Amino acid sequence: MDKASHPADAPPASSTVPQGSDVDSNQHTTETKPPVQAVQPPADAETKQPEWATGLRLLNIMVAITFVCFLMLLDGTIVVAAVPRITDDFNSLNDIGWYGAAYQLGSAVFQPLTGKVYMKFKPQWTFLGFFFIFEVGSLICGVATSSAMLIVGRVVAGIGSSGILNGALLIISECVPMQKRPTLIGIVMGISQLGLASGPLIGGVLTQYATWRWAFYLNLPVGGLVAIMLVFVRVPLQHPRPPPMSVLRTLHTSLDLFGFAIFAPALIMLLLALQWGGTTFSWNSSTIIGLFVGAGATFILFLVWDYRKGDAAMIPLSIVKIRTVWASCLTYGLLVGNLYIASYWVPVYFQGVKGASPTMSGVYILPMILAHVFASMLSGPIVNAVGYYIPVALFAAVLMSVGSGLISTFSPSTPTGKWIGYQIIYGAGRGLGLQMPILAVQNTVPPQQIPIAMALTIFSQSFGAAVFLSLAETIFSNSFRSLITTYAPSANGEAVIEAGATGFRKYVSGDELAGVLLAYAKSIDRVFYMAAGIGVGVFAFAWGMGWKNLKKKNVPSKA
Repeated sequence: MDKASHPADAPPASSTVPQGSDVDSNQHTTETKPPVQAVQPPADAETKQPEWATGLRLLNIMVAITFVCFLMLLDGTIVVAAVPRITDDFNSLNDIGWYGAAYQLGSAVFQPLTGKVYMKFKPQWTFLGFFFIFEVGSLICGVATSSAMLIVGRVVAGIGSSGILNGALLIISECVPMQKRPTLIGIVMGISQLGLASGPLIGGVLTQYATWRWAFYLNLPVGGLVAIMLVFVRVPLQHPRPPPMSVLRTLHTSLDLFGFAIFAPALIMLLLALQWGGTTFSWNSSTIIGLFVGAGATFILFLVWDYRKGDAAMIPLSIVKIRTVWASCLTYGLLVGNLYIASYWVPVYFQGVKGASPTMSGVYILPMILAHVFASMLSGPIVNAVGYYIPVALFAAVLMSVGSGLISTFSPSTPTGKWIGYQIIYGAGRGLGLQMPILAVQNTVPPQQIPIAMALTIFSQSFGAAVFLSLAETIFSNSFRSLITTYAPSANGEAVIEAGATGFRKYVSGDELAGVLLAYAKSIDRVFYMAAGIGVGVFAFAWGMGWKNLKKKNVPSKA
């Protein structure tokens, strides 16, 4: 609305120069010149119509970025149903949490940096660059010969995924005007979240009827086709970027690489401490204590640097301090952390405790998937009807907490009706709540701050998933190791643990097997105690996301 409305009434260029400048000292000279000549070039620039993508060109771009986002989120959970088989092949039950956490670790560490990368380089080629890294990580996972190699591949894929969703949203903003963006963003988010929810089912089918490696190989041919679709189409550029070589010469300052070099080790040390504590090392060991102390000290150093850099920092504190931003980040991080816990551990329950095949474990979680998708489709109309997103987020948190609490009652003898119903309650809450923090940021934060705020929100997704998957693995491993001695004292506990999530059945039978299954189920139950607590956290932080009436337009935010 502004571009064509004000050029004729614009003040002379000299009126915008700060006091005390060189131009001010020649005030009388500049005022004798015709003011129209001084402002005419900007007026011409402003009245020039922007180029937008339309028709088949826009369709091609949308299909490409949507499938990339689908593959990226699918990769986050497709490994779920394959994890028990992977632990059998590599004898790596203690690494079960790393197969998910490593992916989220790579994404979380690099996520804050991606916003500045997209500001300096053309979105189309930057997006393809991140996608290429994602594909390389998938290839490493597919050909992995050890658990460690698989974890490295997951980290590389996570690094690539860190710039995919941000890039997709930015490309949409470059392709269409503001009034068309919500619909297109909704399409991308809806389809990509379907990949997140259906990952365990697809992974189960591939694991049983082909090999778990196809859970990673799948990304390569589909990704190659999608990349070709983007390479041969030109994405409009509304905001010119500087020449790449000029950016490379000042890369350390323009991207705040020093801040990143401080932030990344702090995050890695924290996640390593959470992952190793109580499993590889005891909590009071010098290694774990050292990691926590190192993470805390490094993070304090990062805060000092961040404050010194101001708005040029990788994570500007001025943005973080906005209530809507930090509340939405915490809410979204908890929501996604809860989602990953259920996506990983419910299939493990069906395969490990119920003895289901990878495919059937995916079928058994269909109630959760379908409830999630159905509730996600309804969440938009519900918000439009209510006018506020906080009530929807609060109701979603209640359903998630109740559903997680009910899932925590799973046992070897839980009847079909209960585990179907409990999953429906949980899935509905998850589907209703997942988009609320994103809506809060987009509709409350001032437009010029949305890109950074969205980057922080998406970072919280990766960070929350990495933290809570690590904690879940710690809870399960410690519990399973101790409960085996209680419910199956005659079983060889170490052999059971080393055998993998389903391979332990080869080592125990009869009463011993019943005891091991009970210990397994109760250990998973304890993971969902934490999940229920996470739902309570979502309920608490959702109150801070801002009470903005979406039915009213152009109402200033009070976030």
